[in-house]
Amino acid sequence: MGDDDRMNSDGTTISLREAQREFTAGVAYLNTATYGLPPRAAHEAVLAAERDRAAGLMAARGPDTAVTRSREAFARIVGLPASRVAGGAQVSYFVGLVAASLPDGARVLVAEGDFTSLLFPFLARPGLDVRAVPLDTIVDRIDAGTDLVAVSAVQSADGRIVAMDDLTRAARAHGARVLLDVTQAAGWLPLPADRVDWLVCGGYKWLLGPRGTAFLAGTEEALAALPPVGASWYGGADIWDSIYGTPLRLAADARRFDLSPVWASWAHAPALELLERVGVPAIHAHDVALARRFRAALGLPPGDSAIVSVPVPDGTAERLRDAGVVAAVRAGRLRCAFHLSTTEDDVDRAAALLAPILDAAAARGKEDLTSR
Repeated sequence: MGDDDRMNSDGTTISLREAQREFTAGVAYLNTATYGLPPRAAHEAVLAAERDRAAGLMAARGPDTAVTRSREAFARIVGLPASRVAGGAQVSYFVGLVAASLPDGARVLVAEGDFTSLLFPFLARPGLDVRAVPLDTIVDRIDAGTDLVAVSAVQSADGRIVAMDDLTRAARAHGARVLLDVTQAAGWLPLPADRVDWLVCGGYKWLLGPRGTAFLAGTEEALAALPPVGASWYGGADIWDSIYGTPLRLAADARRFDLSPVWASWAHAPALELLERVGVPAIHAHDVALARRFRAALGLPPGDSAIVSVPVPDGTAERLRDAGVVAAVRAGRLRCAFHLSTTEDDVDRAAALLAPILDAAAARGKEDLTSR
């Protein structure tokens, strides 16, 4: 299928160019790894929810439809049944359920420098043996003593991608479970969601939602191992018949882990459905092509990530922002993220501004070396 002939499960199609018309930023936005830009329909849905609340017209059950739409769209994006997807507000809550499920003495393998919402719930849980290793060695460090590997599919700081196929094979060979954080991956990177035990994702980055949406998914066996320690009325078998009194009556599927929704945030569905209509394979090709264009313009080697991390002098991000290019500094490096809303013009504009800054910094570095 070509760029203008892409079909999703409900029979609708949309091209990359059509999808890009849904974004209205007036800057070259290379900061999706911090927060995603909302497409027009999603932005209007959030505003409409708040207008209804301000007018006293919001129905208490109204957000339920948005939560269901979002759950189902996320499930289709990652390729899992909606019955195995739970919704909440923060990734760390779902990671905490996994940490709470582990027996004392369990060994958890994590990547050095990974995002702390994935690390802290294990480090805060007494009795676990948490071992941090370099990302590029994590597959080789899986052995018979490993109970769980918890790692981000894409590293937040610099965009490195874990070897997911090798990881899942090694874990399966040694009887270890896998928790994959796809917050920096879902929406642009194809994922082995059917081959990991648990998958967690924040919705406000590459899934283009507001803060306040997050997802947990997994196999039925792995989900059954989680204690519903944050059980709420919204995880009830019949939500609106679960708001008062005993006995405990949670949903039989993953919805039992749901948290009561942050109302306006779950107007997320139009953004997820836009990503679905374009399709992850097309978005992946687009994002990586832009990142490679950026790398080539700066004389960097090709890469396979939609995130490019570059060492820069202090103040570089501020200089770029003043010129209409928005990126972030993470771990002392400029982090540039390329997504559906990014165009080739955005890439070229950013590279043209950044190249002389890098050249000047390199020249100063050479002068420092010769003056020693």
